[in-house]
Amino acid sequence: MEHFDVLVVGAGISGIGAAYHLQDQCPDRTYALFEGRANLGGTWDLFRYPGIRSDSDMYTLGFAFKPWTEAKAIADGPSILNYLQETAQEFGIDKHIRFQHRVTAASWDSATSQWTVSYTHGPDATPATATCNFLYMCTGYYNYAQGHRPEFPGEADFTGQILHPQFWPKDLDYAGKTVVVIGSGATAVTLVPSMADTAAHVTMLQRSPTYVVSRPAEDAGAQWLRKWLPGQLAYDVVRFRNIALQRFFYNAAINNPQKTREAMLKMVRDELGPDFDVETHFTPTYDPWTQRVCLVPDADLFKALKAGTASVVTDHIDRFTETGIRLKSGKVLEADIIVTATGLEMQALSGVRVTVDGTEIDFGKCFSYKGMMYSDVPNIASVFGYVNASWTLRADLTSEYVCRLLNHMRRTGTTECRPVNTDPDLKAKPFLDFGAGYVTRAMERMPKQGDRAPWTVPQNYVRDLMSLRYDKVTDGVMSFRKARLAAPAAAAAVPRVPEPADA
Repeated sequence: MEHFDVLVVGAGISGIGAAYHLQDQCPDRTYALFEGRANLGGTWDLFRYPGIRSDSDMYTLGFAFKPWTEAKAIADGPSILNYLQETAQEFGIDKHIRFQHRVTAASWDSATSQWTVSYTHGPDATPATATCNFLYMCTGYYNYAQGHRPEFPGEADFTGQILHPQFWPKDLDYAGKTVVVIGSGATAVTLVPSMADTAAHVTMLQRSPTYVVSRPAEDAGAQWLRKWLPGQLAYDVVRFRNIALQRFFYNAAINNPQKTREAMLKMVRDELGPDFDVETHFTPTYDPWTQRVCLVPDADLFKALKAGTASVVTDHIDRFTETGIRLKSGKVLEADIIVTATGLEMQALSGVRVTVDGTEIDFGKCFSYKGMMYSDVPNIASVFGYVNASWTLRADLTSEYVCRLLNHMRRTGTTECRPVNTDPDLKAKPFLDFGAGYVTRAMERMPKQGDRAPWTVPQNYVRDLMSLRYDKVTDGVMSFRKARLAAPAAAAAVPRVPEPADA
């Protein structure tokens, strides 16, 4: 049975970033990345639907330590996956990845300060175990095995093809066919213009509108800076600028929602012209940024709508028919293919069963410590990025804090770090105050945040920067202790490539 100082679960953006920080800040610790799939990349390897791309700019979705150098700031999925593969190879992280290693359970023993991790590996899912001192969950927030897929009346009657974007068939031929995409979120607004290039017609069918904004896919300012500044410096400047702009626009939306709403709708009207019914199809009933705003690079969705290759219908589904969908209004949408872009299914810690000293942990009853650890659960952290900014910004800060914890324990000779809530007046609030359907459906299963620090999840990069990078780890809430017993001997882990000493 192998033993690691740190076991990272997941080899997507979060896991690759975690590995870099461990090598850079904790070079004396052994680690491995267990990845359940056959490839690295996480989201960017799983999703293969037409047009798959990020709705965050790559100067903030990319890593601070690995400049993004391609022209497009709003990048497509294959380009992002290539960037992650380059990063893993450049820093030797790929040597630590164990593919087809799917973690199923983790059991903590307080006497030895050690996790015993159960997993399956290989094409036959052979069961095995490993041990580690710290478990770092970098598996994202949604269920890779299934998306959110409501059942619609009459589905069995439909003679065409029904599919979910999370499981896109490799050989799907939609050229010359009529397509209905159910949904109005980021996936739908990506699929519609991409499929409209070759389909006979694509209809986006939505129950209610979403805020949609356009921006250029290429960042002209970033390209100009690269001509005059060294690569890393130009990247750092653009990254700082984009972080500041993201925060500025988010704050403007929260503090002055009506003015922001008017500006967003004016942008849509300017794109689509006076004859388009923006009030019905692009005017949400909620305020901006109480749900995530959808980005359309280079106005591709608006161009498809103006060209007539795509359309938007705002209505409710009555039932599926043999040839399409009948709506509550009585209108019928004919379709050869129906795509259910109905969202994701969130889950805590990738559904891994976690026990501490024989007691199974219900994470829905835990408080979230700094948005990354859990009340009374030792030596485990997980990455959960921002809903109002790029995921990687918070992932990087979380990894920095994990490394600070590990280094503090090494300096003090302690082996356990456990956030302990001793405040009887701490009030429980939802982990995220965000109105998106995929969020509200899952909040009961997710940990709770409190009404005061360090139990809050502020969704604020500046506040997190101060808390995770600069606040003391010995804050009176994080408890440290030494193991009572020596851990049993375990097989040595694969040797690591030496890295620079911790600063």
